[in-house]
Amino acid sequence: MAKEQKQEFVTHITPRSEDFSQWYTDVIKQTELCDYAPVRGCMIIRPYGYAIWERIQAEMDARFKETGAENVYFPMLIPESLLLKEAEHVEGFAPEVAWVTQGGGEQLQERLAVRPTSETIFCSMYSKWVQTWRDLPMMYNQWCSVMRWEKATRPFLRTSEFLWQEGHTIHATAEEAEEETLKMLEVYREVAEDVLALPVYVGRKSDKEKFAGARATYSMEAMMQDGKALQAGTSHNFGTNFAEAYDIQYQSKEGKLEYVHETSWGVSTRLIGAIIMTHGDERGLRLPPKVAPIQAVILPIAAHKGGVMEKCEALRDGLKKAGIRVKLDTRDTVSAGFKFNDWELKGVPLRLEVGPRDMENGVVTVFRRDTLEKFTVPLEGIEEKVRELLDEVQKTLYEQAKAFRDERTCEVHNMDELGKAVESGFARAMWCGDRACEDEIKEKFNASSRNMPFDQEAFRFGDTCVCCGKKADRVMYFAKAY
Repeated sequence: MAKEQKQEFVTHITPRSEDFSQWYTDVIKQTELCDYAPVRGCMIIRPYGYAIWERIQAEMDARFKETGAENVYFPMLIPESLLLKEAEHVEGFAPEVAWVTQGGGEQLQERLAVRPTSETIFCSMYSKWVQTWRDLPMMYNQWCSVMRWEKATRPFLRTSEFLWQEGHTIHATAEEAEEETLKMLEVYREVAEDVLALPVYVGRKSDKEKFAGARATYSMEAMMQDGKALQAGTSHNFGTNFAEAYDIQYQSKEGKLEYVHETSWGVSTRLIGAIIMTHGDERGLRLPPKVAPIQAVILPIAAHKGGVMEKCEALRDGLKKAGIRVKLDTRDTVSAGFKFNDWELKGVPLRLEVGPRDMENGVVTVFRRDTLEKFTVPLEGIEEKVRELLDEVQKTLYEQAKAFRDERTCEVHNMDELGKAVESGFARAMWCGDRACEDEIKEKFNASSRNMPFDQEAFRFGDTCVCCGKKADRVMYFAKAY
């Protein structure tokens, strides 16, 4: 009896309108994306969650390699002396660093940091590897985990240890480094919008919000369904800041010693949280087909009837041969209704039902997770039709998310309007560039500057700062954020 009770339908997902945070937790638990680890603030990514990360990895990694980046792996432990060489960087990360002080039964002579990020150790090696201009550029990326001792954590969005990629490149000139920084931001934007169906605002961070040790930081900002912003990826131009601290010099064509110009860029498993909070609904996940581990699931109806399973297996084989990620649900311990609910919860884009009546009529019954529509399509040519439907689902999810974001982005002219706008989305405002105004907005509304769009002229709508009223020449997005 106890076993049968576990096979009941999903009992409850808290409505988003009632408690968005609890809805997020409910969805993660019931879809088995991850679980809480015994170590505070850490998570265990379960197979379905990791399969999504593998899809993100595959899409990103291929694009990185197209730009000329190569994958490497560096140790997770960094000597304290390396961190201390770049003062602004170590100051920015000091509160989050976890330290190893003992090895076996011996006290270490020097503390080792569990990497919060790897600029310092990359720089220490670049200083050894670079001799002349012929060695440049060096463009390396590593897929790894990092640890930041966070006080408040939430699965995927902010955990003490998380998976990510971190690119670290060095170049001969400032122009090449800036080109690389913006190129990688565009790679992130492409994957976010074209693969994950996440509409994002891209632009430059303020000096207050830039990465510790960077001369300029660029980000992509997505909007979640509760109206909060999520920084989904960043790309940093360090100029020669780290090169000077770590003595990374090369001999130029003219025979002079010059400092290299460095960049760094990264995205993490936070993107999984972004997918959940951008596309999910009261039934659970809604996964964009390009990132979904399973793009279509086949459900036999009345599987005991003659020919049903054989037809389903043939359908599966045909779809798999066509390059579609498909699964045949052969479970005989649960009802068809349970299976419908289960796969809707997991966000599989298409459900294909095949029963005796479908076979008789030469059709397949299709359910679209994005629109909840149910209809039949001819079995003949089903592979091409499924591909078309997956493209439609991908497009629809993006358009729905973009419409939501655009409706929640308001042009604001004063602090009252800004305060109202950030309660439910982005405020696009004129800003003087003074940090004091950022601080005041943060204090009054718990909202931060997100980024400045690249095409300032296209968005400029005034010349006075939303906060202080002084002359302003830049447009900034403000929002409450994760």
